[in-house]
Amino acid sequence: MRPTINRYREHFTNKSFLASLFVAIALFTCSLFVNFYAGNYASESASNYVTDIILSNTEVYDLDEIFIYGTYIFWAFFALLCLLSPQKIPFSLKSIALFVIIRSIFISLTHIAPFPTQITVDPTSFMSEFTFGGDLFFSGHTGLPYLLALIYWENKYLRVFFMLTSIMFGITVLLAHLHYSIDVLSAFFITYTIYHIALRIFKEDRDLFYKS
Repeated sequence: MRPTINRYREHFTNKSFLASLFVAIALFTCSLFVNFYAGNYASESASNYVTDIILSNTEVYDLDEIFIYGTYIFWAFFALLCLLSPQKIPFSLKSIALFVIIRSIFISLTHIAPFPTQITVDPTSFMSEFTFGGDLFFSGHTGLPYLLALIYWENKYLRVFFMLTSIMFGITVLLAHLHYSIDVLSAFFITYTIYHIALRIFKEDRDLFYKS
């Protein structure tokens, strides 16, 4: 507990760190607004669904609880990581914000309707505020855990946890017919590129993250 307190004392008395943290929070908040409008636009503009080699050949499974509560647990765990290591927050949040903004651009470009047999996400859940139906390409549920796996790659246990979470969510959204197979598979390749962009444009935050 004392090392954590010392980390807070060290970084929260550092003006440079506080400025970077403020920018990270502002950028992350901005990305959520961009995602909201992009998701609504993509859903309102959706045309027709397409056939899919996986979805067209598998029955749909109601995995609503995994999709919703698994997401809650995942983000609660990530929040705990940030609270235990505040010096890692700026780079993590900025990378996630970059991911969300780039994904918002992608989902705004092509407007394919959801697969007709997809499950209905509980409209009373908090998750319904972040899923719009037409925000398909590429899968955020697959990409974000993979992004954190790349960010925490040097920690073997966290790397494995985030990789398994990414795979689990990828399988979940496919079996629930919430995403096309291309949405899931492409997420790994696009996320890898986003991570390397983040390494370049957030150099100081990156150095602080990996130095600690």
